[in-house]
Amino acid sequence: MVEACCLLTAFVFIFSGFTKAVDPQGGAIKIGEYLNTFGLSISDDGVLLQLLSVLESTFEFVLGVHLLLGLRRKIASVLSFVMMLFMTVLTLYIYVTGKISDCGCFGEALHLSNRDTFLKNILLLAFTTVTLFFPDRIVSVLNKGPHRGVQLYSLLFVLLVSLWSYHYLPLVDYRPYYIGQDIPGAMSIPAGAQAPQYKTTFILEKNGERKEFTLDNYPDSTWKFIDSRTEEVSPGYKPEIYDFAVFSDKDEEVTHDILHQKNYFFWLIFPRVETTDNGEIDAIGDIYDYCRRYNYGICGLTSSSHQAAEAWEHSAGIRFPFYYADETMLKTMIRSNPGVMLVKNGKILNKWGKNALPDEDSLTSALGKLSLTYGNVSHGMTSTIKWLLLFFIPLIFRIFAGRISVSLRNRRKKRANNIIGKQDLIKNNNTMRKKIVAGNWKMNMNLQDGVALAKEINEVCKADKPACGVIICTPFIHLASVAAILDQNVVALGAENCADKEKGAYTGEVSAEMVKSTGAQYVILGHSERRQYYNETPEILKNKVALALKNNLKVIFCCGETLEEREAGKQNEVVKAELEGSVFNLSAEEWKNIVLAYEPIWAIGTGKTATADQAEEMLAYIRSIVADKYGKQAAEDTTILYGGSCKPSNAPELFSKPDIDGGLIGGASLKAADFKGIIDAWKK
Repeated sequence: MVEACCLLTAFVFIFSGFTKAVDPQGGAIKIGEYLNTFGLSISDDGVLLQLLSVLESTFEFVLGVHLLLGLRRKIASVLSFVMMLFMTVLTLYIYVTGKISDCGCFGEALHLSNRDTFLKNILLLAFTTVTLFFPDRIVSVLNKGPHRGVQLYSLLFVLLVSLWSYHYLPLVDYRPYYIGQDIPGAMSIPAGAQAPQYKTTFILEKNGERKEFTLDNYPDSTWKFIDSRTEEVSPGYKPEIYDFAVFSDKDEEVTHDILHQKNYFFWLIFPRVETTDNGEIDAIGDIYDYCRRYNYGICGLTSSSHQAAEAWEHSAGIRFPFYYADETMLKTMIRSNPGVMLVKNGKILNKWGKNALPDEDSLTSALGKLSLTYGNVSHGMTSTIKWLLLFFIPLIFRIFAGRISVSLRNRRKKRANNIIGKQDLIKNNNTMRKKIVAGNWKMNMNLQDGVALAKEINEVCKADKPACGVIICTPFIHLASVAAILDQNVVALGAENCADKEKGAYTGEVSAEMVKSTGAQYVILGHSERRQYYNETPEILKNKVALALKNNLKVIFCCGETLEEREAGKQNEVVKAELEGSVFNLSAEEWKNIVLAYEPIWAIGTGKTATADQAEEMLAYIRSIVADKYGKQAAEDTTILYGGSCKPSNAPELFSKPDIDGGLIGGASLKAADFKGIIDAWKK
């Protein structure tokens, strides 16, 4: 149920966002209408409303993509609910007051009544309430991890659609004045059908006084035209185009005349000639000269006054007939001021916005010889589906590619995990434990030397296959480079540390997720040098272990006593406390990913070495307290390494002890020959 609610909401948001994105100027007009209902009057030609329109469609589209793919589920769920709560309250107000006839929730693509819009929003509010309370049940289509590429792709797609449509004309035209439309045919009413009745109100001014008039009481020419509006007063059959009406400067209707011109006719459309972009006067002049040269018709259509049209003609130095029409109708015809339509016998052949007007370079011969009479038709739901498919195809490819990548990565990981110690598991007390030799490079080797050493170790181990698992744990700077050259079926890779925080403003830290992303499979935690020099407490180590396991890293956890503690006979007490403080809180399943390393601190880097019997005694004790915590079988399955100045010379004796399962090697791991000598101790 949660997923169904999420998907339905996502598809509505994506469709709604796209249909608004292709018509940002239409969106600005609608936002202006909403603001007007609250007493705020802002011109829809201004930058503010245009920007708000782009932001609204972008937000809705990108939010829909997040819901569809299950990205940032909690944030997306909250934002969806907040948006639908706001829209439901707003549409309830519009429904009750009736101040806006069309909510514009799907732009010009789909018109709903205020009642239907409110019911639709109630339903979506219910859907988003479900996802708000159960965001974790939203299925994430993509693999785990950051998906900034998908988010950026969605953002760029919808922004480019909006910017293109703003700069030129709508990418998909949902209005009835699309290229290829036969205007007289779209205005016709079937025989016997009742036509709706409209009332046109004219706003005129004289001597500073403004009044409203209808066609029945229209005054003389001493009154100055200011504006007009058309309202439906009696319902009936409403044709696709029902409000197309054009008048001359003498208030005579010339609709029939301009719709039935048999020759090519250029309509230069200026919704408001006072606010038109005069930067295109040269292009308009080219069209005017072209029409005179080839005897084509040309006229201007505006909702401004006759005086305003004359003032524009005077400033432009161009004269052609101006006709007058309703501003809303003109803005519906073309989303540009100015814009140009090429019409013949009432059929729209082409349209151009102000930023793509034909000029003298394209108007080189008669129209019959040019491609200008065949505009690109991108209209209605078919074009919408086409563009949305173009958006989704790369996403679908990304989803399948990601799944294939994860499948291959999991297979490699499984194979690598199985290989480590595959031939190095020997029978010991009727159990099979992994035998491991792990190198700890500490703070040694620059990048170039480290890569060279790793390559050498990798090559000698591939040439002479080890009888144990081999791991090299390198400084952070080496990890990604070394991962690229290692065959981790032979030599696995580990880090020497990770942070105790998941992410955030922790300068200089490296998280477990970052370590994992390099290709590493292991991490050393709890090393005595970290405890001593960096004051790592049991609680800090507990957090590090938890984060490492969360990110699928195996942990080599170190424990051991100082010389003073050993001489005081507290070695068992110290080691037990270290394990209880940081790893004995793990579940039995989590424990399977722990490798222990006993390191007598007094024997690290000092040249001193615990005797084989001393090492065996401590590892046997450690195995016994693991058995007390997790049971005998878990203890028998736990790999425990010795980590105190192990060298090729003493490795065979140490590794011969039943409870010593390998070594955590320091200085000897920095030379391939010495490290290989310790590895080969398992063959003796």
